[in-house]
Amino acid sequence: MAFFMSRTLISALSRLAPLVAACLVVSCLVPVQAADTAQAPTADRPTAKPAEPEKLPTRAEKLDTLFAALKRERDAEKARGIAEQIRLEWQDSGSATVNLLMQWAAKAVADSKQPSALDLYDQVIALAPDYVEGWNQRATLHYQMSNYRKSMSDINRVLALEPRHFGALAGMAAILAASGKDELALRAWEQFLAVYPAERKAQEQVGELEEKLAGNRT
Repeated sequence: MAFFMSRTLISALSRLAPLVAACLVVSCLVPVQAADTAQAPTADRPTAKPAEPEKLPTRAEKLDTLFAALKRERDAEKARGIAEQIRLEWQDSGSATVNLLMQWAAKAVADSKQPSALDLYDQVIALAPDYVEGWNQRATLHYQMSNYRKSMSDINRVLALEPRHFGALAGMAAILAASGKDELALRAWEQFLAVYPAERKAQEQVGELEEKLAGNRT
């Protein structure tokens, strides 16, 4: 009897096997389908793009904007304000070490310690050879020390880095005029005015040189 029941049980189980197997498959599939169903709305929902950070103008872009404003401005006082903003941009080297050396050099110049100032400017140029104001300030110091050849050499380097450097153009014009090269000095002042047309002293220099050259031709 036990054997018969066992065979009967086995037979029953064998008949139920497909159903059990089907249930197992369904039980495995249902949660996945439910999960897929739950996630579907999320997939269809548009996602908001993160706001892009505001792009700040580069230093070159700032200078381009300022030089464009300087060229348009005809009021001398307003033009001086723009020129000062340009100088402030030039002064910042982007390096704390170089900026500190520049401050020490300026203090040495103010204290009439030209050799010390010159040494400091040399260090600045060695550390930051593309820093325009390092070359410009050393050119100015050479000019003050009557080292015109060295000053002109540094001025040429300034203008190679920044052709619109009106301070360097003024220095070049002054050296050329002092050397008796009036025509070249006039050209330098004309280049200056092409960048900074509202500067009255430059306008006066151009007028004086034009008169002087016209008198020499008669």
